[in-house]
Amino acid sequence: MQFLREHRWRLVLAAFFVAALNYADRTSISAVFPLLRQQFNLTDLQLGGLGTAFLWTYALGSPFAGMAADRFPRGRVLLLSLAGWSLVTLLTGFANHYWQLIATRVLLGATECLYLPAATALLAEHHGTATRATAMGIHAAGLSFGLIGGGVAAGYLGDHFGWRPGFLLLGLAGLALAAVTTRLFLRPASTAAAVATAAAPPLSAIPHDLRLLAGIPSFWIVAAKAMLSAVGIWIFLNWLPLYFRETFQMSLAGAGLSGTFTLQTAAIAGILLGGFSSDRLATRNPRYRMLFQSLCDLAAAPCVLLFLAVPSLPLVSAAIFLFSLFRSLSQSNENPIICDVVPAPLRSTAIGVTNLFNALAGGLGVLLTGLLKQQLSLAAIFASCGLFMLLAGLLSLIGYHRFLARDLARQ
Repeated sequence: MQFLREHRWRLVLAAFFVAALNYADRTSISAVFPLLRQQFNLTDLQLGGLGTAFLWTYALGSPFAGMAADRFPRGRVLLLSLAGWSLVTLLTGFANHYWQLIATRVLLGATECLYLPAATALLAEHHGTATRATAMGIHAAGLSFGLIGGGVAAGYLGDHFGWRPGFLLLGLAGLALAAVTTRLFLRPASTAAAVATAAAPPLSAIPHDLRLLAGIPSFWIVAAKAMLSAVGIWIFLNWLPLYFRETFQMSLAGAGLSGTFTLQTAAIAGILLGGFSSDRLATRNPRYRMLFQSLCDLAAAPCVLLFLAVPSLPLVSAAIFLFSLFRSLSQSNENPIICDVVPAPLRSTAIGVTNLFNALAGGLGVLLTGLLKQQLSLAAIFASCGLFMLLAGLLSLIGYHRFLARDLARQ
């Protein structure tokens, strides 16, 4: 296709596939929860601990990952992350004890946290306001494709060959992808990218950088909003396959598909449509990104209340689809807003700080779900996620009316 003759769009396509593998590796474990529980005699809380171990390590490493991506070539950081997490995924297939599973989830968080800050800022270097959200939307759609493919593949292989082969295949695929994309990600920077790299702050400037971020209220609005939204989405990602298996007695492959397909097809549609719409709105007024974001969060909030009805597959699927669609329409604006209000040399740091809050909140939600599952039921916990979306929408409205215009003017 014509647009793929441009390096900036080939970069987006490559990042799409890397992103797909990123989320496949981190979430495919939920599709084989029943097999892990059976082999290692695990409780629901211990299963939740697998998700939390990854997310909290990912959270704590994210700010440092962002600072690294602002100070070293972002393509190299991206490739190091891809190769590292692929090797960890491969090793997961050889785990023989629960503590080894926990250890590999910790290592996975430590290696994967390097990816998104570097990849997002790298795309922002090559795409201006007119195409930035579209490029980031395509990249984010890769995350959703990975969730579907990873969940289905791990579930299918689990049904037929046990839980280990899925991790072995995903790990080998990642190492192969790192080899194939090395030249593309290491290509000498364009003029715009070279300027951003030259302006990269030294390590001694970290306190100054954090003070600068502290003075951008719109950034903190987006970070807090993303944190609230992350609670719900990580609860869904970790517990939906088990919900479908227990509620509708599905096979592992069927539960893995049902727990990811509806959620992520809606997410793909929302991310792509949201990115395109966000760019169109931003060409009229950059403030409209945050208003659009707020309205989508408010629309997502009541959708999950359908889980409180009598369980039926069509009703549950409708709740998941609508929630994921509106939530993804909102999400498509988060990184573009950050790139609009944060200076270019600090974008990776800003995204790393945002990931810190997202993953800490998501990990807490996953762990509490495992603790409260028997008392409240997964359906009730899913329904409660609407409250977080309501708060996120209201917070974005405050940012739109009070802070965004001033922060955009500074930039």
